[in-house]
Amino acid sequence: MSKETTLEKENILDKMAFIEAALYIAGRPLDLKTLASVLRIRSIRRTQDMVRELMNRYAKAGMALEILELEDGRFVLQLKPKFVQRVRRLANRPLLTPGPLKTLSFIAYRQPVPQSRVVEVRGKGAYKHIRELERVGLIDAKEMGKTKLLRTTKVFADYFNLSHVPRLQKRQLRALFKQYGNMEEVEVK
Repeated sequence: MSKETTLEKENILDKMAFIEAALYIAGRPLDLKTLASVLRIRSIRRTQDMVRELMNRYAKAGMALEILELEDGRFVLQLKPKFVQRVRRLANRPLLTPGPLKTLSFIAYRQPVPQSRVVEVRGKGAYKHIRELERVGLIDAKEMGKTKLLRTTKVFADYFNLSHVPRLQKRQLRALFKQYGNMEEVEVK
């Protein structure tokens, strides 16, 4: 093997390590443009080839982590679903505290829902929760007269491993809420 080929191979492995680091530290799906900027290259195609090669290496390794390519072309490094239940309790800090999480569950189940309705049910603290949920990208708020219309985002679906199809997502949420006994909180009239 020539010296040039060895250097090129080391460079590609180095770039794949940066992709892995970016996906790990982000903790959310990243698009190819973002990954290319981390690699400091302009070629989206080359970036995509490297991410897919890294994906294949994870798949062949048979370990607990996987890289998935989402429908919209973004990539995410995550724990394989079969490991989540058993190790979830070991996570240092949850993304959300109980208050914002309850507000999010109400929005997710009732979406699209006016902000005024969320505040009516969840109380004035919901304003702070809604700001936090928007900040982390889990909900989207569109102006609707004097209030806002709230709905979850693709980031929400990706984070909670839910479908992007609203009808399927609602069915998945209903099953989760029943499993954990929280249906009364989201089915408030």
